[in-house]
Amino acid sequence: MIKTVEALQEYLNDILVGKIQSSKIAFNELTIEVKPDDWLTVSVALRDSSQAPFEQLIDLCAVDYLAYGDVEWETKNEGFSRGVSGQTASRLDFDQVLETTEYDGQRYAVVMHLLSIASNLRLRVKAYCNDNDFPSLDSVVEVWSSANWYEREAFDLFGILFRNHPDLRRILTDYGFVGHPFRKDFPLVGHVEMRYDEDKGRVVYEPVTIESRVLTPRVVRDDQRFAPADEVDD
Repeated sequence: MIKTVEALQEYLNDILVGKIQSSKIAFNELTIEVKPDDWLTVSVALRDSSQAPFEQLIDLCAVDYLAYGDVEWETKNEGFSRGVSGQTASRLDFDQVLETTEYDGQRYAVVMHLLSIASNLRLRVKAYCNDNDFPSLDSVVEVWSSANWYEREAFDLFGILFRNHPDLRRILTDYGFVGHPFRKDFPLVGHVEMRYDEDKGRVVYEPVTIESRVLTPRVVRDDQRFAPADEVDD
């Protein structure tokens, strides 16, 4: 039975020849990237491995790389600002969002975190969806039943479809919700709010009543922690 991360990396490279696109060890944990078409095949192979069987799926999540590396945060000596520039897609007007949502690479990825009880090892498995407009992957519910709600969450929040999922429907948002809140182009400032109307006996949708505001300090106080070294008294 395999007991080290280095041995696991070598073993998986041997049994998954042609299916692993990248393999990396960081923080004593192995991460492999596989082709989307091999997502289900690799999952079955990992579960049924004789040397390092991954019996448990601990977590499954999705990632949107649309605004990867972009940031609106600035930290300066004289104070702090939060999202003042309004440059990322979620802070722009709808017309501007349409101009910023083009992405050359593979935009959506799905990541699994697996645990091998027999080997006491963890593994991260990642795959990018081929189609940015219609992201999809095979469901792994038949491999690990715990993937059921995780895949529903990824579908709800990112809009990733999992083929052959037994019950793929929203799990966190409302029944009539439009859009996928964790996508980078989903507006942070909503246009509709919901509440329960006792007179009508149902949930109603109305225009938002909260005004948009930028979180910046109104008063910036001097603080020696952020002053240049030559200005701080000994």
